[in-house]
Amino acid sequence: MTIKETIKSLITLKQQEIPVAYYPREVELPINSKKIITVVGVRRCGKSTLMELCIERLLKVGVSPRQIAWIGFDDERFENMRTSDFDAILEAYMEMFPDIPVKDAYFFFDEIQRIEGWELFVLRLSKHYSKHIFISGSNADMLSEELNTALRGWPLEYKEYPLSFKEYCQFKGVPTESYLESDLAQIRVKFNEFIHEGGYPEVVLEPSRVMKDKLLQGYFNAMIFRDLIERYNLSNPERVKYVIKRLMAGISKPASINAIYNDMRSQGRKVTKDDLYNIADKTCSIFLLYKVTKFDRSFKKETSALPKYYCVDNGLRQSVLLPGRDEDGILFENAVFLHLLRNLSDGEKICYYQGEKECDFVIQTATGVEELIQVCWKMNDKETRERELDGIREAASLTLCDEMTIVTYEQEEDVQDELGVIHIVPAWKWFLK
Repeated sequence: MTIKETIKSLITLKQQEIPVAYYPREVELPINSKKIITVVGVRRCGKSTLMELCIERLLKVGVSPRQIAWIGFDDERFENMRTSDFDAILEAYMEMFPDIPVKDAYFFFDEIQRIEGWELFVLRLSKHYSKHIFISGSNADMLSEELNTALRGWPLEYKEYPLSFKEYCQFKGVPTESYLESDLAQIRVKFNEFIHEGGYPEVVLEPSRVMKDKLLQGYFNAMIFRDLIERYNLSNPERVKYVIKRLMAGISKPASINAIYNDMRSQGRKVTKDDLYNIADKTCSIFLLYKVTKFDRSFKKETSALPKYYCVDNGLRQSVLLPGRDEDGILFENAVFLHLLRNLSDGEKICYYQGEKECDFVIQTATGVEELIQVCWKMNDKETRERELDGIREAASLTLCDEMTIVTYEQEEDVQDELGVIHIVPAWKWFLK
């Protein structure tokens, strides 16, 4: 089968499938922006679903299924596709539907970054043929920096993540707007499940615990071999897995690549520090891990301090690591980080504070600090309570920020302080507000 025949086959199959019923997501793509719409995020988080939900809305406003051209490039038949083969997309569509002007077609390219030279094709398609182009991909390098450079600021970028807690409840059929005690009790139960199971849509809908783990381990291995080893030509899969698991295990603590390097050398493994830094950076590029720097008004000090790493999904982390101490606290902090990440405004970034005391998250902008967030599983004993309060107070005093929140598993209280009100909130309520 030729490239053109493959493309025709894929377009036909998708047109026969639509419309497909999906749970709605919080992110909604614009349908007639006349911009190149890009959707980025970790593998299997729901990027394709966002585009299919977009198709569903297009059909409701009168767009014909024949105007939809969907091509998924994560297909072995495109393994040897070259830049010159992109013309086959236009040729295939025009041959299939000679009565439909190409300007009225809606092109959906799933994981197109796997094919070299795709940027120039998309630019040409947008300039001369169609203003309805949607792209998804699971690589930050390809669909953020390089795309914006190649397409000169044309794209609108949307980020997608595994399910939020509100979406998780929706998938589980639990109402989140109710004030009935029975519904609130369900929400609390589901929150505990959420921080352990994570939010991969397919996993959340899978009833079998064994199958959930198999799915998650499959995602992890696909990221290692397809997104890292193949994409970046990294060698030694076991080394890559080791570094990633070490960073996953160290969530909530500053991570030392130097310490990992020394441990690997003591085990007789041949490796350089540059290899390890490269693995960590590339793992962030595929959205498996997120790097958080220490808050400091000095850029030099901020970048030289040890960073923390957080994982894109708690369930994924649980499926590849053996249970450790304080597992609930680590998963809780990771879930809070992910909630902050998905709700960041443009120009905001997440840091951590560490002085004599510690504060888990600092929401920083170019002009100052917007909010301080402390995370504590339980604040029942006096020592823990004072440690958490002192940490956020010290951060507030240094940053002059009076928006202070301590997210706990179930405690709720407002603490009046000379620096401002410190809000202690139960996580299920904070995640849903």
